[in-house]
Amino acid sequence: MRTKTAGSNGSRASAQERQASIILTAASLFAAKGFSGTTTKDIAKTAGVSEALVFKHFPTKRALYAAILAEKAQYSELRGAVEEAAKKQDDERLFTLLASYRIRKGADPTLLRLLLYSALEGHKMSDMFFQQQYRVFYDLLAGYIRQRIEDGAFRPVDPLLAARAFFGVIVHHRLLHDIFGLPMHRTHEDTVAEYVSLFLGGLRTGSPISQGHVTR
Repeated sequence: MRTKTAGSNGSRASAQERQASIILTAASLFAAKGFSGTTTKDIAKTAGVSEALVFKHFPTKRALYAAILAEKAQYSELRGAVEEAAKKQDDERLFTLLASYRIRKGADPTLLRLLLYSALEGHKMSDMFFQQQYRVFYDLLAGYIRQRIEDGAFRPVDPLLAARAFFGVIVHHRLLHDIFGLPMHRTHEDTVAEYVSLFLGGLRTGSPISQGHVTR
């Protein structure tokens, strides 16, 4: 009985490993060749499995895309931490969390490449990416900025445009370093701190930047 259980567990582990391998292979190929340029045969061959096995684990391409997102985008803890910072009105903590999630040492550039390919090819995964990776945090940050404006802590700005501007800075940074290969000239921690300081300086009421001058 024990032998059978051990074998069963071994089979499950093997199946999980094969599934993980397929996800990793598909993500790498999509990021390198795009969605149009990658077939299930390519994925199967590179992963060292049959095409039938690929479809066994992922009956549809949408299921495979969703699995890639789930594997690459581990943000549930981030959302909880951001919401906690918002409750405490901890501006630095909230903005630092959001920036650090995108700008961090050893960040995987695959996700950004997948997003770009999906958008450029008009692929259905583009909407999945935006809804799961960006929309939730755009809305959360915009709502926070709106509340801080009402509290008098931030100067009157368009909350949605402000949120887009902040994420725009972060995404542009990732483009420069992950896609174009521009070397980092400061540490990731210092980079995040500088972006957060610059942005909050422009939002806060009474700050030198928001008043149009900087003290030296």
